[in-house]
Amino acid sequence: MVRLTENKQFSENRAIENLPLPEKVYLPLIQHLGKTCNAEVSVGNMVKAGQRIAGIQAHLSAPIHASISGKVIAIQDWPHPVLGRSKAIVIEGDGRDTHELFTLRTQAEVDRLTAEEVRKIVLNAGIVGMGGASFPTHIKLTPPQPVDTLIINGAECEPYLTADSRLMVEQTGEIVQGASLIARCLGIKTVYIGIEENKPEAIKAFSGTPFQVKVLKSDYPQGGEKQLIQNILGKEIPRGKLPFDIKVLVQNVATIYAIYEAVYKNKPLFERVVTVTGSCVKSPKNLLVRLGTPIKNLIEFCGLKEEPAKVIIGGPMMGIAQYTDEVPVIKSSGGLLLLNKKEAQGLEEQPCIRCAACVRGCPIGLMPCQINLAAERSFWNLTKEYSAGDCIECGICNYVCPANRKLLQTIKRAKLELLK
Repeated sequence: MVRLTENKQFSENRAIENLPLPEKVYLPLIQHLGKTCNAEVSVGNMVKAGQRIAGIQAHLSAPIHASISGKVIAIQDWPHPVLGRSKAIVIEGDGRDTHELFTLRTQAEVDRLTAEEVRKIVLNAGIVGMGGASFPTHIKLTPPQPVDTLIINGAECEPYLTADSRLMVEQTGEIVQGASLIARCLGIKTVYIGIEENKPEAIKAFSGTPFQVKVLKSDYPQGGEKQLIQNILGKEIPRGKLPFDIKVLVQNVATIYAIYEAVYKNKPLFERVVTVTGSCVKSPKNLLVRLGTPIKNLIEFCGLKEEPAKVIIGGPMMGIAQYTDEVPVIKSSGGLLLLNKKEAQGLEEQPCIRCAACVRGCPIGLMPCQINLAAERSFWNLTKEYSAGDCIECGICNYVCPANRKLLQTIKRAKLELLK
């Protein structure tokens, strides 16, 4: 792991604000790891906020809900923040923000829910991992074997991003209720929350809760599941295995908050907190944004000091650069980063000098330089032997490489080739 310049000071003390309702939203039919959803509405249909508009075709999927009330005006190809382009349902808002009826559950009603009923609520709410991986949460709540430890991931180790930090400070009680619910349903006795040392407000907020607070070093990628488990429990996940295999479940704080809202408020996932920050942003903020909102709305709301040279959804290490400001916020969009020309300037790639900096820096013990050389020659079977598929795409290899090799890019290419 490495120590990075954090740049969190721009937004870490900015309380969460509501972004004004967009005139239109563009809701991709895939906002999760897994199978694309099927549209359940047609052009011309009127919908309410929170209404299901796309259903699942497979277990590895999560339904999509309308984020504003209004009229479905198109189902068309549209820019996607991860895939480039995909089918999206376009809703033109009516300005009234009419919601589906969200029935509040009392604590007594929640306490009577079975584990299977909670999983069904989470599935119907369309909740996925909101730390970036976007894995359907109902599957993680159905472990193939018993788990005895829950780790709440509050590390938020990416530079610039502060959405999870603000959520921990402002919604502490709700996160506690959501995590306690998960623990009860899965029979978990031990709950930890891992928070990096650069978040003193969040550490203080959780210090009086039933959970064990683990203060972690502000190193990257501290928020990776394997790193989190190793640094909190001292356990290593064997290669090719998952946290379940050592009886551990890890959930991001935003995901847990979404579970709380689904179970206690009967509210599906149709909005999330997004950090808008960077050297080009006039007023960095943490915004509660309706899914499907084009990122240009967020940029206009926060204002610009100068025209950005690069726009990234996510953080600088694992985020994805965007080619248009029409791309919408989706379930995994935790940040919007705007960089100036100097920051965005690419570095000239040089030949590998065999220094092994990437090997020393890799948090899971891979040899990125060797995978890179094999991938450049299209030796895909050799990249498999080098375990390219285990890469967590943290970007440290690129960051530490003195030759500016595009190691991560070639590893991603290898992973795609291995899936064919």
